[in-house]
Amino acid sequence: MIKLRLKRYGKKREASYRIVAINSRSRRDGRPLEELGFYNPRTDETRLDVPAIVKRLKDGAQPTDTVRHILQRANVFEQVSAD
Repeated sequence: MIKLRLKRYGKKREASYRIVAINSRSRRDGRPLEELGFYNPRTDETRLDVPAIVKRLKDGAQPTDTVRHILQRANVFEQVSAD
């Protein structure tokens, strides 16, 4: 199963995350199938590749709870249901 999850990177106590599509059995920082966005919790900055995320969701990818919350704030699920 494909999951949309966060991949951690950055220095200690200064973590940033990439939103990636990855096999659910892979480790957290393993090689992703595709990088779909960026999230910085310290500044609450978010950059998303919305068309690629919509495509992955339509193909059956399951977002984790945290990624689902980020996508809801960006109104991505409305675009999935609209198409």
